Amino acid sequence: MSMNAYLQPRRFTPADIRSALFSGWQLTRQTWRASLIYGGFFTLIGALILGLLLAHGFGPFVIAAAGAFMLVGPVILAGFFGIARAHERGQPTGPASVWAGFTEASSAIWVISLVCALLFMIFITDAAILYSYMVGGTPVWLNEFETLHIGVGHFLLWGSVSGFAIAFMLYCVSAFSIPLLCERRCSMVSAIVASVRAVFGNFHAALAWALLLAVCGIGSILLLPLLPVTLPWLSHASRALYRHVFP
Repeated sequence: MSMNAYLQPRRFTPADIRSALFSGWQLTRQTWRASLIYGGFFTLIGALILGLLLAHGFGPFVIAAAGAFMLVGPVILAGFFGIARAHERGQPTGPASVWAGFTEASSAIWVISLVCALLFMIFITDAAILYSYMVGGTPVWLNEFETLHIGVGHFLLWGSVSGFAIAFMLYCVSAFSIPLLCERRCSMVSAIVASVRAVFGNFHAALAWALLLAVCGIGSILLLPLLPVTLPWLSHASRALYRHVFP
């Protein structure tokens, strides 16, 4: 069988997404300690960033920061793959399995990590420029948060438009390429091509999955205590959906 045939994506539907969510939740429960600790690490980082923004009166920028996390989120999948792989092998799940998820993956994931970081910096820079023009340097505290006050509404609107364009591009590239590289199934170029094919070959279902990831991910960041649960759940569900599309 040729490599192109091997990486030919299968169709998936909303029913397959529901099945992946169920499988992801089951695996999260079975590996709850390692999954929640790994997810909790990023929750602490998020709490620090959001706390600094709120403390300095950058309340509206919190939403942009939550959206920006979605740009670097795909890279952390490798750690959850390591947890899942250790569980399937009957091995202990913990920091060693998280580390193994990165060391056993193709080194090409670090190239995609750099791409994610570059897109993250582009978005944050654009958002900061928009914020300075539309909101300015006046502190906006939570008790003063009004979307129509001093350009906050315009900032959120145009920041969302900018973020959507960057996030969709990254989603097409990384949605299935990161899992393929985590399991060393192909080269980086083949993985990216396969990911784009899978997204556009299942366009409506892929958009629904992307929207679900965005809503749950950003919502969990804004309601931070949810993130240690939703992050492993969605990560394990992503792995289950990938296994369906590229069995």
